[in-house]
Formats: sequence, C-alpha cells, structure tokens
Amino acid sequence: MSKYEKKDYEKDELEERVIEIARVTKVVKGGRRFQFRVTVVVGDQKGKVGMGVGKANSVPDAMRKASERARRDLHFVNLAGTTIPHQTLGRVSGARVLLKPASPGTGVIAAGGVRAVLESAGVKDILTKSMGSNNVLNVVKATFDALAQLKSPAEEAARRGKPLKELLPFWERRKQHG
Repeated sequence: MSKYEKKDYEKDELEERVIEIARVTKVVKGGRRFQFRVTVVVGDQKGKVGMGVGKANSVPDAMRKASERARRDLHFVNLAGTTIPHQTLGRVSGARVLLKPASPGTGVIAAGGVRAVLESAGVKDILTKSMGSNNVLNVVKATFDALAQLKSPAEEAARRGKPLKELLPFWERRKQHG
C-alpha cells in the first residue's frame, strides 16, 4: 500500500463533525478584518478522537485547516465496552465537564460539543454535566481533558493489586453474580 492509498484509507475511516463556525474580528487601522474560526472533531468511533481549530478568510479553507489539525492530533480514549471506565471531571479555564459511566441502553446524555466528542470517540452510554463557562471551545477542550484522565480498568487493577472484577461497574458485577 502506497502512502497515497494509506492517506485515503485514513480519511474514509474517520468521522468528521463541525462543532462551531464563528466569525471573528480583528480591528486594524483601516477598519475591521473578518475571518472565520471553525472547530472540528474527528474520530473513528473505536476510541480515537481529535480536535482541530482552523482560521481563514473563507469557511471552506478554515474547515480544511481544522480537519487537517484534528487528524494530526488524534488521542486514544480508554473505553469500557460502550461506556467509560469511571467518573471523571475535566477542567479548562472556566469550563468544567463531568463524565459519568452509564449502564447499556442509556444513550449519550450530552449536548453540543460534548456530544460530538463522545460520539466520535465511540462512547454509546454516558451521563454528562457541563458546569461553569459555556464557551464552546473551552467546553470541548474540557471534555478532552476528562477523556485524557480515564485509566484502563486492567492497568488500574494491576496497579492496586486487585482482581479486575472489583473495578468493573456495578451493572457488570451484577451480571456475573446472577
């Protein structure tokens, strides 16, 4: 497979979502200069997700830049089945995002940028709460901060010297006993 074929394969595999398109202004001596800032999230829905911000004089150029940056900035997310392994709180500036694991069938209880990030990462069942600032860019960054804090259940069990069964969510432990 050549490098060109590999690039095309990577583009098809990743889902892309536009979170925000904002018109930003710079005041200069001659008046105002307008540009567009686009925030994009890409993910493979299997635990890889990235965010990119692009700025240009036209929306398509800004989207292309944002998409390229998001593809370069992919992060791996520790998942536990269709949810996350444990509760976590992400903070960026004044924005705080709380992520809580949920039992299967709950769905993604989130809105806006948080929902886009979680669905792109492949999370199917989760409860979220966005607190503090509602600046879209900071909320999305706080979501990434929360996802970065997630630990693998197997690694954490080994670190604590406990069996993996003890670290599973209660609905998983209930299945094993019943």
